[in-house]
Amino acid sequence: MNGPARTEVARDFYETIKPRLHQRIGREVRLARRVLDLGCGSCDLVRYLAGAYRQEVTGVDVSSGSFPAGRKTQHGARFRCRKEDAASLSFIADGTVDAVVTLWALHEMERPEAVLAAAHRVLRPGGEVFVVDFPRNSLAQKLWNEDYYRPNEVKAMLRAAGFQNVQARLIEGRQVMWARGYQPPSRAEQHG
Repeated sequence: MNGPARTEVARDFYETIKPRLHQRIGREVRLARRVLDLGCGSCDLVRYLAGAYRQEVTGVDVSSGSFPAGRKTQHGARFRCRKEDAASLSFIADGTVDAVVTLWALHEMERPEAVLAAAHRVLRPGGEVFVVDFPRNSLAQKLWNEDYYRPNEVKAMLRAAGFQNVQARLIEGRQVMWARGYQPPSRAEQHG
């Protein structure tokens, strides 16, 4: 398969699993007040979380070309999309975000280790990071000829960034990688 037929299969695959992934991510971060989406693209996940869970959601992407014109969901929930480098997140104070998500974006980032370190810095103790991406040797890699990570590579990056209780597994017929890491409480909070 090549050309337009390949693109159509890719679009169908993406569109079929996208709502399920948004819902799954939403269930995981539903109790978070402040959520950060790194590599947000057109802010689809940002809009979904803001609308479905009334969270304070900020999307960050190096390109603002596909950001929505408005910053409210159809039900009036506000969200933010910012053109920023996810590797620095200089506009966010340390320990002020409850959950960080990156959906189909880690493989696109020039410095993924720096992005995960920045996510670790801005997460509050007890917060979690979720990395959802296509894995190496997946249908996506065959269709789009992009280079993706293996689950063990993402786990190693999360651990190197300082996350604990790191997990990574394949879902959606082994076509999507679901990884997560936990920002442990500080020592003072553990013994407080």
